[in-house]
Amino acid sequence: MKKQIVGFKSNAKLARTTWGELSKAALQNLKRLRSEHSLSVAAGDLLLLNGNWYVTHSGLLRTSERHHCAAIKSALVERYCDPAAGRWIVKATVYKTSRSRGFVGFGDADPSNVSPLVRGAEMRVAETRAVNRALRKAYGIGLCSVEELGSHSGPPTVSLRSGYSNGFHVAAPSTNGHHPRLRDQLCLLIRQHNLDPTLVKAYAADFCGTETLKDAGRDLVESFISHLATAAKEDRDALICKLNSYAQSTEAKP
Repeated sequence: MKKQIVGFKSNAKLARTTWGELSKAALQNLKRLRSEHSLSVAAGDLLLLNGNWYVTHSGLLRTSERHHCAAIKSALVERYCDPAAGRWIVKATVYKTSRSRGFVGFGDADPSNVSPLVRGAEMRVAETRAVNRALRKAYGIGLCSVEELGSHSGPPTVSLRSGYSNGFHVAAPSTNGHHPRLRDQLCLLIRQHNLDPTLVKAYAADFCGTETLKDAGRDLVESFISHLATAAKEDRDALICKLNSYAQSTEAKP
């Protein structure tokens, strides 16, 4: 019990540092998720979007590992797939034990409901969504997963305050045309790859050729997001070195 309390307190502290002050409901839900499912903010199992918790694919996989999941199988539902249109339907089955009948989840993906960051990888997105749904059913996790949020399903805006006060403030459509979802994508990348938000912001402004990121046009911001995602995936160490090159310039600013 003492270990659970310490675990919750450290997770709550990190959550406040990342997303700012949390509501009472968010803290209660975090405590429940920690005690019932051992989900951790520090491990990247959870993300807070507009006051609501979402579980990540990596968090679900860690849950299955803790419970010694016997197997996860996936297969295309070919009759509903349209390769030419990039539309894929995947069925995933999670077997908690070797004798389990299995927990089934379906996932779909096409260019209309995936992020521009993963265009061309719709099949893999569909499989991830299917596996996530099956795992959530198998282990009784009622949270929606981040990966199940489609690009047009209206995912809430990430709230960045406190420790992320030097994060991204991409202007809304009423100013210079940036959609808040671009900011969400940057925030998710920062969180997923454990990047320094201040250095990423400096790199983004340099990449876009503007004094600050909020002065950049939408096309430039989208291009930077795509570049950052590719760099983080292909060679994170090189990306960290690149980001560190902006440390001196950011420290020099008041």
